[in-house]
Amino acid sequence: MFDRDILRLVAITDDALERRGSLVERTAAAVRGGATCVQLRLKNAPPREVVAIARAMISAVSVPVIVNDRADIALAAGAAGVHVGEADLPVVAIRRFAPTGFVIGASLGGDRELENAKDADYVGIGPLFSSGSKDDAGEAIGIEGFKRLAALCELPAIAIGGITPERVPQIMEAGAAGVAAINAIFRGSDPEAATRLLAAAIGS
Repeated sequence: MFDRDILRLVAITDDALERRGSLVERTAAAVRGGATCVQLRLKNAPPREVVAIARAMISAVSVPVIVNDRADIALAAGAAGVHVGEADLPVVAIRRFAPTGFVIGASLGGDRELENAKDADYVGIGPLFSSGSKDDAGEAIGIEGFKRLAALCELPAIAIGGITPERVPQIMEAGAAGVAAINAIFRGSDPEAATRLLAAAIGS
């Protein structure tokens, strides 16, 4: 059975090429700070490199590692699951070949993505607020937009997009299973401290 507790605080890796050499180390720091899951998001890296980084990350952290976009890479690396968007392989197709217990998350930013998302284990809804970390994130939907989409899909939902410690309480009050963050964790020089701030805002 899917454990929604892993969704409390999802650290999504940044894709800065000049910082890729320290990515595993910085992600491990985020886990020490309280991240309950890691999503490896490397849009511009070749598949072989993503597999290598995913394997290193899995060995370095004690929480599930989920690969963004590519189920084949996730399986090759031995990751816990995959998170897909509208342009990726549909969730229902991944279910046909994924092993039991393989976690599948889906992005949900509007009604047209509901059909794909309904077969996922969880959804990442957003962007809630404007964010500088994803060029293709779309228009911010706000708290009310989050509530509406979460009610329509009836799955554990995490909020993404412009997440800050100050905004976390209202997000959790809106029924979120957790939050996912890129910039709030990895933009600065101390991912562990940044993650602790988010974890404290989430509470127990």
